[in-house]
Amino acid sequence: VQLQASGGGLVQPGGSLRLSCAASGSIFSINGMGWYRQAPGNQRELVAEFTSDGSTNYVDSVKGRFTISRDSAKNTVYLQMNSLKPEDTAVYSCNAKIKVTPTSRGLTYWGKGTQVTVSS
Repeated sequence: VQLQASGGGLVQPGGSLRLSCAASGSIFSINGMGWYRQAPGNQRELVAEFTSDGSTNYVDSVKGRFTISRDSAKNTVYLQMNSLKPEDTAVYSCNAKIKVTPTSRGLTYWGKGTQVTVSS
């Protein structure tokens, strides 16, 4: 199983970016996918996620600006980031809890991070 994240880059304050994270490999089911970020000197924090029951959670600092969505047929989750601020600068990583067979335990997989830099 692999998670491939893409879409990061350099953007000016107030701009937008869309991140994608695609899961591939031997996947029976995905129970939850989400985005985390880590800025230099900070702990990794949850940005947004789909939980196992399909509901969404967002960290307070991105509510109203970021939107998480998914394409279940493509095993892909997206993060639309609008009104970006310099404090959103971080490495963004995606994770997913995946079962590879009907009876296996769900394990959490991580993708490589993608850098988002918000600067003028």
